[in-house]
Amino acid sequence: MYEFFSDYGLFLAKTITLAVIFIGAILIIILAASHGKKKHGEGEIEIEHLNDKLSETQKAIKSAVMDKEAFEHELKAEKKADKEKAKQAKKQKDNVREEDGKRIFVLDFDGDIRASDVASLRESVSAVLTIARPGTDEVVVRLESGGGMVHSYGLAASQMLRVTSAGVELTVCIDEVAASGGYMMACTGQKVIAAPFAIVGSIGVVAQVPNFHRLLKKNDIDFEVLTAGEYKRTLTVFGENTDEGRKKFVHDLNETHDLFKDFIHQQRPSLDLTRVANGDVWYGSQALELGLVDELKTSDEYLLAACEESDVYLVSYEQKTGLMDKIGEMVSVAAEKTTDRFLTKARRSEIEL
Repeated sequence: MYEFFSDYGLFLAKTITLAVIFIGAILIIILAASHGKKKHGEGEIEIEHLNDKLSETQKAIKSAVMDKEAFEHELKAEKKADKEKAKQAKKQKDNVREEDGKRIFVLDFDGDIRASDVASLRESVSAVLTIARPGTDEVVVRLESGGGMVHSYGLAASQMLRVTSAGVELTVCIDEVAASGGYMMACTGQKVIAAPFAIVGSIGVVAQVPNFHRLLKKNDIDFEVLTAGEYKRTLTVFGENTDEGRKKFVHDLNETHDLFKDFIHQQRPSLDLTRVANGDVWYGSQALELGLVDELKTSDEYLLAACEESDVYLVSYEQKTGLMDKIGEMVSVAAEKTTDRFLTKARRSEIEL
C-alpha cells in the first residue's frame, strides 16, 4: 500500500509539473501574439498636477509633526488665502486673456535597447504641443537610457526636436544615465541638467556579431548565404566572413559615428567633439566641465523649485492592457530582477562604489 501511494504521488507530481510547463508555454505564445497585435494609439493621456501632489504631501507631513491645534489653525489660514485668491482671479477673469503664468509639462522616458518608450513619448509630445504656448511654457523630459538601436533612438531624438521646433522651451533632466542614444536624445534640450554622479556621454557606435562558422565546419554542417547586391550581407553569424565584408562593416560603423557627431554638433555647437566623441563616458560633474551638460541638479530639485513659481503637470501616455499583458509584465519584471541579482553577483571585476 505504501509503494502504491508513493508511486501515485510521484506520478501526480510529474503530471502537475508537465501541466505547468505546458500552460506556461501556452501563456508565452498568447502573450507574444497579443503583444504583436497592439496598435499605435491604443491608450490614453493621463495628467497629474504636481503642485497639488506636493501640497497634499506637505499637509500630511505637517499633520504628523505639528501640534493638532496649530495644524488646524494653519489649515484655516490656507483655506482663507485660497478663497481670497479665487475671488481675485474671478474679478480679473474678464481682463485676463487666458493663463498668463508659465506652465511646465513633465514627460518621462525610460529607454531600453529598442527605445520602446518612444511610442508613449510621441503621444505625450503630440498632446502637450496642442496646448503648450511657444515662448511661455516649458517641457521637461526626465530621461534615463543607456542607448540602443540607431534608428530607434534617432526617432526618439526627433520626437524631442518637435518640442523645440514648435518654439517651446525644452529641458532634459538626467538622474542616472544618458549614454550613446540616450545622450543623442538629451542633447536636443536647450538646457541639460544632470545629477552629480549621472553617467553621460558614450558618443560612439558599437556592433558585436558572433560567428559559428568554424563550429559548423568542424561538424560538417554547411551554411549558405545567397544575396543579390554586393553589400546586402557584409558579416554573417553562420557563414564564413571575409576581410572585404569586415572592411565594409567597419566603414558603415564609421559613417554612423560621423552622423552621430554631426547631430551632436548641430545641437551643441560649442562642444569639443575631439574630446567627447570617442565613446567614453563621464560622471555629471565631469560632463559639466566638458560642456555635455549645463547644470548639476537632480530632477527632484529642479521640479520642486519649479512648483514654487509655475503650474507643473506630469503627462504620460498609458497603454490599455488586458489580463494577459499584465501577467506578461509581471513575468518580465520577475525575470529582470532575477537577472539583475545574477549580474550583480557576477560583476566582481567592475568598478564598485
